[in-house]
Amino acid sequence: MSERTSVRVLIVDDNVLALETIQEILERQGYEVIGRAMNGSQAVDLVQELMPDLVLMDIEMPRLSGLEAAQQIQDRCPTPVVMLTAHDAPDLVAQAGEVGVMSYILKPPRPDVVALVLPLALVRFQELQELRRVNAELASALEQVKTLSGLLPICANCKRIRDDEGYWHHVENYIQSHSQASFSHGICPSCMQELYGDLPGGPKTE
Repeated sequence: MSERTSVRVLIVDDNVLALETIQEILERQGYEVIGRAMNGSQAVDLVQELMPDLVLMDIEMPRLSGLEAAQQIQDRCPTPVVMLTAHDAPDLVAQAGEVGVMSYILKPPRPDVVALVLPLALVRFQELQELRRVNAELASALEQVKTLSGLLPICANCKRIRDDEGYWHHVENYIQSHSQASFSHGICPSCMQELYGDLPGGPKTE
């Protein structure tokens, strides 16, 4: 299992014998157990301190339950969490999903189930993080896209535009601040004729 030697796991259970069993299973499969916690509060602290690649955690624990700890872990230091539970209840599975748990394993854990679930949890978490990153970039891009729509109050004489707060702005400044457009300046033939007349070399108009 050499491909798993870099996966660092924090294991959490309030039963010492269970911790020993879990650690033995993981190490036989090539995982590195970098820490052990016996309650949810300690698990949250160790995740922030040790930065594991994955947390394998019991649900029913003192001080802070596994579900509460999983929620705090996702809020403070997002990390894939796999739950250990003695109950395969649909409502419990739903609650676990709501707090960011990637999967769960029934207790006592079987080595073949651990070997199947943990890699899938890691992949699923990576895909979720990538989706969140893309969504964040999309939201940021949408915030930067500004469009003009509806009726714009514009002065018939100076051509300034009035904003929603009653201030008047030069039309190019207003458009640039409310869209992705930018301006370059020149003089059209009609204005050239009006300003400079028939100067030598000037544009000809009819």
